[in-house]
Amino acid sequence: MDEIRAMVPEQRDTDGTADGERVPHVPGFARRAADGGAGVSPRDLGKSLRGKVPRTAHDRPALATDRPDAVRAVEESSRGRVPELTPIRVGRMAASPFAFLRGSAGLMAQDLATTPVTGISAQLCGDAHAANFGLYGDARGRLVMDLNDFDETITGPWEWDLKRLVTSLVLAGREVGASEEVCRAAAFDTAGAYRRTMRLLARLPTLDAWNAIADEELVSHTDARDLLGTLERVSAKARNNTSARFAARSTEAVTDAEGGGRRFVDAPPVLRRVPDGEAAAVTASLGAYLETVSQDRLPLLARYAVHDVAFRVVGTGSVGTRSYVVLLLDHRGEPLVLQVKEARPSVLLPHLPTVGFTVPDPGHEGRRVVLGQKRMQVVSDHLLGWTTVEGRPFQVRQFRNRKGSVDPAALTVDQVDDYGRMTGALLARAHAHSADPRLIAGYCGKNEELDEAVASFAVTYADRTTADHADLLAAVRAGRIAAELGV
Repeated sequence: MDEIRAMVPEQRDTDGTADGERVPHVPGFARRAADGGAGVSPRDLGKSLRGKVPRTAHDRPALATDRPDAVRAVEESSRGRVPELTPIRVGRMAASPFAFLRGSAGLMAQDLATTPVTGISAQLCGDAHAANFGLYGDARGRLVMDLNDFDETITGPWEWDLKRLVTSLVLAGREVGASEEVCRAAAFDTAGAYRRTMRLLARLPTLDAWNAIADEELVSHTDARDLLGTLERVSAKARNNTSARFAARSTEAVTDAEGGGRRFVDAPPVLRRVPDGEAAAVTASLGAYLETVSQDRLPLLARYAVHDVAFRVVGTGSVGTRSYVVLLLDHRGEPLVLQVKEARPSVLLPHLPTVGFTVPDPGHEGRRVVLGQKRMQVVSDHLLGWTTVEGRPFQVRQFRNRKGSVDPAALTVDQVDDYGRMTGALLARAHAHSADPRLIAGYCGKNEELDEAVASFAVTYADRTTADHADLLAAVRAGRIAAELGV
């Protein structure tokens, strides 16, 4: 971004105040148009970047020269995780090429670091594949559709998120039996929705763009009406996906002699109770968590008591990281479940310097995840926070706050491109919170050059991922790497 800022002339005196200016410029706010009239507009600046990186250049998915093979990549990404859970992770990644992509964000980042970038910085999801979008409840229980996984969030090139998303649509399309023509069209439509949405946001008043996009406007804007039935079914299921429902299925009543209340029931390998010392360490960490939560939420949390802690296996890429569920009960015995999930450094971090991005030390990885999430979402979990358990950083959030998701690999063939358009629009909105939409829109332009290039990238990289998955599957069958399938 320093290079981009340097292209815009500063029309200021050394003290930051123009001659005869009644109201001085305030750092942190934009300069008034009258002061910077001789400068380059963000849209024109974005347009000028096409000379540095032609939009057609995004079709080339070069691979890192020191790229590990699929098995070594999985082994390297498993370092520091709970060893006995690694076979579950491998088994989930071996399920399909799409599943392999879900678990290999670090490998793809290494490859993306060899591709051209414009230098425009945005807060990235870091793992923006099609399964990481979904529904969740806001503080009043209303459902919101947005990105919903931020373990890898970091500041970086916006192109990386977009290319990961379009590649995932190709792989999801193949998994549901779509033709190559349909899969490529889904990637093309996803990139097009991103580009058009960014142009729409660039034209809106700033506050309207910041708060966009309501669900019904999103479906209309992306012409994804064929998804309405699917979204309605997911919404109905999400409304019942609550702490109370999870607790009813996963806990049992405790006798008065044991203190009353409820406790988790072992359901290996996904859910297991933990030793007393481990449970005490997690519970003690909630004191530090309270210092990171919005202060107006403290009276709410103060009305709950901690009753039990369990370890719960989550996700595909997250399998093997330390993740706990904490059972809280109010005075009526009604539950609230918090997830205390280990926050490891973003897998994108080692590869960002290759493309000229320097990322400041976040200080705490849980803080990085929480702030990244808040920067990208219109509405975030009102109980987000972070803490440290036995020297490891963790994020804390509600568990089962009416979350629901569309499984891209279970869509009908004619829904794949609709889902791609919707997620492309959501990604553009998320990026527009940290990157000026006028800048990205200026680069993306009106025509379909970028859409074509990114779609070509997606098909080629999907082929690479399919080959990686085949290598992993062969290694599992040969006994080179342990896998627990179907878990």
